[in-house]
Amino acid sequence: MAIGPQNRYATYAGGQAVDQAAIDEGLRAHMLRIYNYMATGLAISGLVALAVAYTSLGEIFFARQAIPGGGVAIQPTIFGWIGIFAPLGILLIAAFAGRNWSAGATQAMYWAFVALQGIGLSILFHTYTDASIASVFFITAAAFAGLSLYGYTTKRSLSGLGSFLIMGLIGLIIAAVVNIFLQSDMMQFVIAAAGVLIFSGLIAYDTQRIKEEYVAGMERDTQTKLAIWAALALYINFINLLQFLLYFLGQRE
Repeated sequence: MAIGPQNRYATYAGGQAVDQAAIDEGLRAHMLRIYNYMATGLAISGLVALAVAYTSLGEIFFARQAIPGGGVAIQPTIFGWIGIFAPLGILLIAAFAGRNWSAGATQAMYWAFVALQGIGLSILFHTYTDASIASVFFITAAAFAGLSLYGYTTKRSLSGLGSFLIMGLIGLIIAAVVNIFLQSDMMQFVIAAAGVLIFSGLIAYDTQRIKEEYVAGMERDTQTKLAIWAALALYINFINLLQFLLYFLGQRE
């Protein structure tokens, strides 16, 4: 018989028997800390996005160009391109060196990432109406809550699903890059549909993975780092799910 996560937590923590109630209490506190980090990150990204979209700060990152026949196009400046790709650069550096960082350095990485992410997200306010962004945000939040709750409470192992989702994510990235050149509406529709499914699955999978990894880091410094890395994973899942849902549900300007 396979040993489920809860049974394992009750038996081992650093190789020793532990009290189940203490583990459950610690796990709840750990998950709450993760969700607080994530929610704060979303708030920071949203505030930066609003500032870039609706104040003179946006002129640093984006230039408006008139379109023949009417309309205005938003084009990134050199600082805009830096802001858009900087979060990816942070992720790449963190992927190779972040595990050796202190808790303070890991926190700094997270706050820098979510703040810079707001620059790219500001484009959404030029693409969709404010009302539709707000409504889709709450739809995404409700979906996230349900999926994360499922990942937290289910007794079924989602590890096999995780491998499938990672493969799907790689295919999604490749398809998105190809469609930059093809500019196919049908392909974009398929990418968006696949994106909704993949990131919905990742929310449940990552929540269960975070729960199962909790006992492995019992030291305070390690717990802080685990919470930040977990919040980063859930933040990325939330933001991507939001953008793909906007494709289907958002009302364009």
